[in-house]
Amino acid sequence: MASYKNASYLIQNNHEAFDQDHAPGAAAPYAGIYRCMGCHREIGIASGHILPPQSHHAHTSAQGSIRWRLIVYADHNPK
Repeated sequence: MASYKNASYLIQNNHEAFDQDHAPGAAAPYAGIYRCMGCHREIGIASGHILPPQSHHAHTSAQGSIRWRLIVYADHNPK
């Protein structure tokens, strides 16, 4: 699970981007931390870079398919 020390560096956001799952091998639509919703592994990735492929790690049948979800967005243009 992603963790942080200083809460002032993060804000809560209910944007629908945090509800969408992305297939292995797809381009990451946003920079940030993505979590595999089956096994809970996390990766950091830049926008437009390719999410890890299906062969990145194995799942049990109970975990289902690999699907990546944005859990922390990295803002490149802070105000």
